[in-house]
Amino acid sequence: IPLWLCMRVLFLSSRAAPSKWLEPLTSSLGDDIIWELNDDVNHDDIEVAIVAVPPPGVLSQLPRLKFIQSLWVGVESLLKDPSLPTHVPLARLVDPGLTDTMCLSVLQHVLNAHHGYDVYMNQQREANWQPLPFVRQCDRTVGIMGMGELGCAAAIKLRSIGFEVVGWSRSEKSVEGVRTYAGLPQLDAFLHQSEILVCLLPLTPDTRDIISSRLLNCLPVGAVFINVARGGHVVDDDLISALDSRHIRHAVLDVFHEEPLPSSHPLWSHPHVTVLPHVAAETDPRTAIAQVVENIRRLRANKPLLHLVDRER
Repeated sequence: IPLWLCMRVLFLSSRAAPSKWLEPLTSSLGDDIIWELNDDVNHDDIEVAIVAVPPPGVLSQLPRLKFIQSLWVGVESLLKDPSLPTHVPLARLVDPGLTDTMCLSVLQHVLNAHHGYDVYMNQQREANWQPLPFVRQCDRTVGIMGMGELGCAAAIKLRSIGFEVVGWSRSEKSVEGVRTYAGLPQLDAFLHQSEILVCLLPLTPDTRDIISSRLLNCLPVGAVFINVARGGHVVDDDLISALDSRHIRHAVLDVFHEEPLPSSHPLWSHPHVTVLPHVAAETDPRTAIAQVVENIRRLRANKPLLHLVDRER
């Protein structure tokens, strides 16, 4: 590539380990020049920022910035930064490896709920030998809230092993074998069927605090709630009340408003909650690099970028 076509790329992260990313990025991008923030960088040179929770304010100090590529599927933390340049395209990461890992996590939690392992764990503490009634997968309905890339993939996986699956999203989606619902007018009909509810929604102003008493009360009595999306979707006090009343049998929570979850938080000790330290899925550079590299190549060639974020949603 001629030097004048080389992209000047800045890797910005307070979470993702640079050592995992810089070598494969450098190898894949070839002549493009990649810097870290602690390098001797002229901010005026930077055209592309590859980010995972970048230090606040840094992106606004890059006057020639043309493109921001997130290393995460969720970009809400980026969008909350008031200094984020509004004129610069921002792309989320859609990583096939992360999608596969998330599907496996959802599958594991759904199967545990389906077989009542949470009930058996509590029975074990009481030395109580009491088998639950047998239920086939085809007689169990799993609801997926959020039918984006991850939600559709999870729905297809669950359907493939025999579960009845329903899906809900903001706009209409079509997935073979899955009954789909869209918008607030169809939310209750979706919820009434969802014996196991999986939250895979993006966190937006419309979806913040959506898991409230009103929504939880629409679920069948004894439903199980699984959240592998964002903690901001859940009104914690409402969920605890629903668990205490036993309207909700159990909750599996991988994400929280504050992470790490404070040791004094009542969710830690609740007998009907499984607390996990945000481990449902992680971006793996070996599978994620391809999209990052492809978007930089598209930027150089003035082609449409992949997986751009609609900031109006």
